[in-house]
Amino acid sequence: MKRKIYRITTGAIVYIIAILIKTDIEWLHFLLYLIALLTVGGDVILNAIKNIFKGKVFDENFLMSIATIGAFFVGDYPEGVAVMLFYQIGELFQSYAVNKSRKSIASLMDIRPDYANVKKADELVRMDPDEVQIGDIIVIKAGEKVPLDGKVIEGSSMLDTSALTGESVPRGAETGDEILSGCININGLLTVEVTKEYGESTVSKILDLVENASNKKSNSEQFITKFARYYTPIVVIVAVLLAIIPPLFIKDASFSDWIYRALSFLVVSCPCALVISIPLSFFGGIGGASRKGILVKGSNYLEALAKAEIIVFDKTGTLTKGVFNVQEIHPIELTGEELLEIAAYTESYSNHPISISLQQAYGKEIDNTRITEVEEISGHGVVAAIDGKKAAAGNAKLMKKLGIPYYEGELIGTAVHVAVDGKYAGYILISDEVKPDSLQAIKTLKRSHIKKTVMLTGDNRAVAEKTANILGIDKVYSELLPGDKVDKLEELFQEKTENGKLVFVGDGMNDAPVLARADIGIAMGGLGSDAAIEAADIVIMTDEPSKIVTAIKISKKTLRIAQENMVFAIGVKILVLLLSAIGIATMWAAVFADVGVTIIAIINSFRALNVKNTQ
Repeated sequence: MKRKIYRITTGAIVYIIAILIKTDIEWLHFLLYLIALLTVGGDVILNAIKNIFKGKVFDENFLMSIATIGAFFVGDYPEGVAVMLFYQIGELFQSYAVNKSRKSIASLMDIRPDYANVKKADELVRMDPDEVQIGDIIVIKAGEKVPLDGKVIEGSSMLDTSALTGESVPRGAETGDEILSGCININGLLTVEVTKEYGESTVSKILDLVENASNKKSNSEQFITKFARYYTPIVVIVAVLLAIIPPLFIKDASFSDWIYRALSFLVVSCPCALVISIPLSFFGGIGGASRKGILVKGSNYLEALAKAEIIVFDKTGTLTKGVFNVQEIHPIELTGEELLEIAAYTESYSNHPISISLQQAYGKEIDNTRITEVEEISGHGVVAAIDGKKAAAGNAKLMKKLGIPYYEGELIGTAVHVAVDGKYAGYILISDEVKPDSLQAIKTLKRSHIKKTVMLTGDNRAVAEKTANILGIDKVYSELLPGDKVDKLEELFQEKTENGKLVFVGDGMNDAPVLARADIGIAMGGLGSDAAIEAADIVIMTDEPSKIVTAIKISKKTLRIAQENMVFAIGVKILVLLLSAIGIATMWAAVFADVGVTIIAIINSFRALNVKNTQ
């Protein structure tokens, strides 16, 4: 950037001197203008020559070089230099714009850790994070980045998670907590056991996601790429014909006049404004979204989100906190403590939130030697032998599957039914909490003209309908197995219009098949879910459903800016192309139609970065 500014400034000074010097010495004028041209645009001409040998003939370097050199041949030295000078100013402006957009994502790139302090015997060894193994003990000092995902085994501190979540409020970390790479340790000393290798860590996955986002182009960008591929050769051929044919057939027409018109035509025809501003609009949108903790895997997904008609939600962990608490214990021929113990032991091998809540309510250490013959039945529950007795803990489907009569009354909450040796032993009622901003998110989505909101859940009907009523969800499907969710999604596809998009919002692991099947998959709670980052097209790095509204608004704004740039650039170019062909527009008008339109389009693209008013 500094070298380019220096070259442009030096060339501009020589150019001004050439204009101001009053002399009849023609070769001196020519020399000064030539020095100015080579200083300002020598690299453009050199790139044009190199690209010709590489087979890339019809690019902007070629068009600018032909226009400038042609102007020199017909004796219009000032305009020849002006074309290159303003083109380079436009390119400089473009570089600045791209760098400004990248700064939004650069904060994410700064999360890449440089080293890890690995504990070896009684000393700390500074190692590359790639070389650290699972199970190694690392020490994170105040002010250092967390290099790898792990579990705190000693110490407490506050963590700055803003690079991951977009949220400025620090989070506390203490012994037993899981922490993620990419955070910054603010004040304490943490000793951490590594749980994932660097390649599988959160920071690595996020960096890979961001670095590859630009590879997935939107329909608008694909259109511009194809448009430029055919458009540029056509205008070059038309410019050649414009320079040669009219002087042969029009009386008193001079070649120099029509060559000048053809050169103006070439300058106007350069598709810089389109080629630069459309991708820059989407890049700005992706950068602006990342500052809000919303990671978009490609421009195509950002564009598609603007056409969302139906939004389908998972319940647990998406609209609700996913933190279950035991509310009621209803034993039969057992004490409440005995029923809870059997349920906690039976579910101890499962990582399901309900299983964790049972173990937390039990509050004692699980003796694994008492447990044998564990069988987890997907969507039903767990069967195991506890102290030699056959125990079963799960939902009503499990009781039906085992042929055990159970309590079938209306329950507002998730009921874990327990049976021992084929006999019903009672149930434990567990409930989840709705997230604080879920209600506002659903209301705002409806105001944003979303056609329908739907909830899919494996939870029982009473709980599902209660949650849906609280939030104002249009339709709810409950007691679904993972495969059932895909089937319901297929039915919902029939309800959207041809151009409309169906969005599924889930919390990652269990919802991976549905996230993949939807037009756009949005993963909630991506901060702690590897499956979310892998399966989803957009990752919300916080647990806030309201960020979906923000993402849609950013999407619509970005698409609107890209369309404005496209219409403006094509409209001005067509007008000035016609004026150039009939000799009304000068080379200066041509320069404005190219560089001026490009700069205006780039300034307009900056608006995609501004996401202050999208909350």
